Amino acid sequence: MDPLDRIDELIAILEQARSVPMSRNNCMVDRGEMIAALDEMRADLPADLRRAAALLEERDKIMDAGKREADRIISEGEAEHARLVSVNEITVSAEHEGARIIGEARAEAQRLREEVDDYVDTALANFEQFLTRALASIERGRDKMHALREIGTFAGDEAERPLPF
Repeated sequence: MDPLDRIDELIAILEQARSVPMSRNNCMVDRGEMIAALDEMRADLPADLRRAAALLEERDKIMDAGKREADRIISEGEAEHARLVSVNEITVSAEHEGARIIGEARAEAQRLREEVDDYVDTALANFEQFLTRALASIERGRDKMHALREIGTFAGDEAERPLPF
């Protein structure tokens, strides 16, 4: 289950919990149920973190492949340039052609780098957005719990009432 959905579920549990008698803001929840839900959510988060690490690793592999391809293209361009320069009749033409090939290779290498950076940036932005929403939901949930805790305790009443289960 998506961590954000799980957080929404926890908030719904708190909102639907029975109220403590004589209190509008305090409620009773099943401690085991809440702990199990939070443990499940904690177990889900490392998977998302592993996905982010995998994206970074994929980005590095793509960048390395792009650099190798760019180096190969540049090397071929330089080799072609050197071959054309060695022939006396077409020396000037060869220099221009070699420069053109190197320019195209560098432009292609730059284009590949930019594409990889855009892809990884988009993937990381999506992940950042997911984490931001998750953190905001967690913060709201914690704020609600803190607010409920600050409004009052029912420790004295608890000993006199039967358990909710």
